[in-house]
Amino acid sequence: MKFLIVTHTKHKFVDGKWFAYEPYIREMNLWLQYVDSVTIVAPISKETILPIEECYVHPKIKLVRIPSFNVLNFGGVVKTLLFSPLIYWKIFVQMAKADHIHLRCPGNVGLIGTLLQILFPKKKKTAKYAGNWDPNSNQPKTYRMQKDLLSNTFLTRNMKALVYGNWPGTTKNIIPFFTATYYEKDKKAIPKKSFDTSIKMVFVGGLTPGKRPLIGVQVTQQLKEKGYPVLFDVYGDGPERSNLEDYIRENKLADVVTLHGNVHKDEVRQAFIDAHFLIFISKSEGWPKVVAEAMFWKCVPLSSQVSCIPYMLDYGNRGSIITSEISEITEEVISYLNNKERYHKVAQQAQDWSRNFTMDSFDSEIKKLIHG
Repeated sequence: MKFLIVTHTKHKFVDGKWFAYEPYIREMNLWLQYVDSVTIVAPISKETILPIEECYVHPKIKLVRIPSFNVLNFGGVVKTLLFSPLIYWKIFVQMAKADHIHLRCPGNVGLIGTLLQILFPKKKKTAKYAGNWDPNSNQPKTYRMQKDLLSNTFLTRNMKALVYGNWPGTTKNIIPFFTATYYEKDKKAIPKKSFDTSIKMVFVGGLTPGKRPLIGVQVTQQLKEKGYPVLFDVYGDGPERSNLEDYIRENKLADVVTLHGNVHKDEVRQAFIDAHFLIFISKSEGWPKVVAEAMFWKCVPLSSQVSCIPYMLDYGNRGSIITSEISEITEEVISYLNNKERYHKVAQQAQDWSRNFTMDSFDSEIKKLIHG
């Protein structure tokens, strides 16, 4: 089978191997077990490999380079107009050669892919929509266009679109799906977490305005001012890092807040095992893997009401669905501290649910999509 991936994810070529964002690569390597050859249409970066990047594992991979583009500013619009014909042509040619077309959405490249796949109604197709599928959410027009095209069973034929959450009114080709991180073999018993020495909180994700990492720092500040022995570890990097560093310095929080940057996944796993709470008040998500990962290790999430998070947290039974109000989040942490029995019950229920979604079960579902 000739398998085609159309994605906006930037790739890097080092020592004869193609590297990209590790969670994406981890998932795609499962798909590639079941195909003879793979072609990837994607932009390329010449930057150095980061700890959060990994390589494909497949003997027959070809990458077709397309320019990276966006429509966020005037320069981006001009560049997009100049390169659009070339991008459309390259994707069209590879779609014509492929036996199975796999689109990664939402994104600029995903939008082009959802338009061009209409021209290939008989080819087998899948799409992974990794964003928020909630029909009532406020999203860019290009995202809505991709959702509309994937849902249109007249224009989009022979397609299974994988989305996060089970939403009413979806068409038959929209399949509720999930993302996994750990295998069955990774499961190990986690004893009840003690609060005897400190309260450990964690944030994992990009340091971007949309992820709102500062909220966790401010919650830590309030807990410290109230006399609680709190520690907050931040994993990830991005444009908000300098703002966090300034806030930590100006408010003398360096003894309780640590910015670790991008680290290996094993270090993140240990952070979840050690932590009591995940503070993750993101503005928008698809399937927030860090929430599921935290739950896997009995780390109770305090998260925002976006996408399928309410479903994941069972509307408050497997974690707390909360606003972005600092005082409200702080009081929610304190309520757990004042009721340890509640904390341990929520942590256990979170773990029991999350451990249903392993890479083993994920692999089994992907195999059905390839051969089914």
